[in-house]
Amino acid sequence: MRILVTGGAGYIGSHVVLALLDAGYKVTVFDDLSLGFKSNVDKRADFIQGSTLSESDLNQALSQGIDGVIHLAAFKAAGESMTNPEKYSTNNMTGTLNLLNAMTKANVKRIIFSSTAAVYGYPEYLPVDENHPLQPINYYGYTKLMVEETLNWYSELKGISFAALRYFNAAGYDADGRVPNKEKNPANLLPIVMEVASGMRESMLVFGNDYKTNDGTGVRDYIHVTDLADAHVKALEYIDEKEENLTVNLATGVGYSVLDVIKSAEKVTGKKVPYHIVDRRPGDPDELIAISTKAGDLLGWDAKHSHIDTLLKTMWTLYKKD
Repeated sequence: MRILVTGGAGYIGSHVVLALLDAGYKVTVFDDLSLGFKSNVDKRADFIQGSTLSESDLNQALSQGIDGVIHLAAFKAAGESMTNPEKYSTNNMTGTLNLLNAMTKANVKRIIFSSTAAVYGYPEYLPVDENHPLQPINYYGYTKLMVEETLNWYSELKGISFAALRYFNAAGYDADGRVPNKEKNPANLLPIVMEVASGMRESMLVFGNDYKTNDGTGVRDYIHVTDLADAHVKALEYIDEKEENLTVNLATGVGYSVLDVIKSAEKVTGKKVPYHIVDRRPGDPDELIAISTKAGDLLGWDAKHSHIDTLLKTMWTLYKKD
């Protein structure tokens, strides 16, 4: 089976490509390299430089015997989505519509979609499960929710089977060092901590220390990118065998505070991570953790690599080279 991976040269995409290849799939990576690196693409995979905003690029890529698509080509900075919604509308929604239309034209009937915990918005209860209300509080989350709804329609009207995988906070790198490039323009906590530990930044900001948590800083659920990649392979197998749709959380159910992460990073790296406490950011919940029971029950999936020390060790291997 040959799988087209949009965004397959990016941070998460390159790990998904490795998991597919290791599982015996043939892979074609489709990426415009705006956020990815060609050197991230494993030599076992084919590579097409192209954009989901180009119908001709998509038609050409999907005409090459593609059996399924894993769609990872999206912008994901929640803050930026609130100041530049046009960018997110065009790339995340129009690009996905173009892809679905090209899939319909090529008679490709399987897609795994990279969704997000941002579809839930502010947590009404913890841990968050798939029945939680869908009320995104940023435009990025809204674009992902709109794609999920579009997938439901294309499934009903065009017979496309899909899995929507709602990620929580992805981190870590391939333990064997097969992804040589760091994520471009990271906005998440763990890479910022690594940048401070490696000397790329002098210090970092901690947004608020008056939350209702053990140490006053926000608590989040982090998942290793290798565990995420494994879930994509299992989801592909599921929709291929069952021919039914799937929407699941991918998380660990374990929360770490900002200060937990900083202390763990200092232990793993042997470096100090200076920080300054500043005011909270609007919209940040005290705690956000999720449950992935559904993914475990239906896919036989669990987060094997997502302990905070494992996450940080695999990141430090790459960051300490700077």
